[in-house]
Amino acid sequence: MSTLDSIPARSRAYWAVADSWNVVRRGLTHYQRQPINIAWQLGFPILSVLLYGYVFGSAMSVPGGGDYRSFLMPGMFVMTMAFGFINTATVVVHDATNGVIDRFRSMPMASSAVVAGRGITDLILACAELVILMLTAMVIGWRPEGGILGGLVAFALLLWLRFALIWLGVWLGLMVPNPEAAGGLFAVAFPLTMISSIFVAPQLMPSWLGAIAAWNPISSTSAATRELFGSPVGSGDTWVEQHALLMAVVWPAVLTAIFLPLAVRRFQSLSR
Repeated sequence: MSTLDSIPARSRAYWAVADSWNVVRRGLTHYQRQPINIAWQLGFPILSVLLYGYVFGSAMSVPGGGDYRSFLMPGMFVMTMAFGFINTATVVVHDATNGVIDRFRSMPMASSAVVAGRGITDLILACAELVILMLTAMVIGWRPEGGILGGLVAFALLLWLRFALIWLGVWLGLMVPNPEAAGGLFAVAFPLTMISSIFVAPQLMPSWLGAIAAWNPISSTSAATRELFGSPVGSGDTWVEQHALLMAVVWPAVLTAIFLPLAVRRFQSLSR
């Protein structure tokens, strides 16, 4: 019986792509048959937009001036991408505990297909989430003022952050014992997003807390997308805030370099 090792390299590459696409189709079909999952993923950020934009917005200020809702919207896009790793971890641990991953591993399919397919599926869903959120933001009055090119680069940076956090989610999904434990990751994600520049500029925080928020990778993407969308930036005087665009590229690259190998190694170490 032939094995993957005996297949020519060109054929192995073809089947790796084909197997990954099959995993993507499975994931998208799962969401199609259970649309409540997408509604839940979008519900929290939309409610947060209404809560912070309308309930707290009148009491918030932006350093240097500007409308708070315009300041808030790019941060909400970043928060949606940041929270996405919880959904990734939940789906992965659900597949692991229900034997789906074991069935995949018993099949003559590329070992990278499960991890790669999960990543592609999440990026497709992230694109849909961003489009819906941006349309919602425009309904309540937000307008991107940075031009088409700036908007496209900002969109790419948001997906770049989501791409990096996918591998954190896959790794955590393979580490935690059950879906309930994966749901508990929200307790970790929430303070990480709150101690950032998503809702408030770091300059308005106590100095020690503002320094932590400024060096939060999420803050760099928030500041960079605000600049690209033409929204109020509220930038500070620290090095990381002055080079937000650079760090919005560097931070996700660092996260990917750490967690992608960890996710692949963890998957390969699972017992058959």
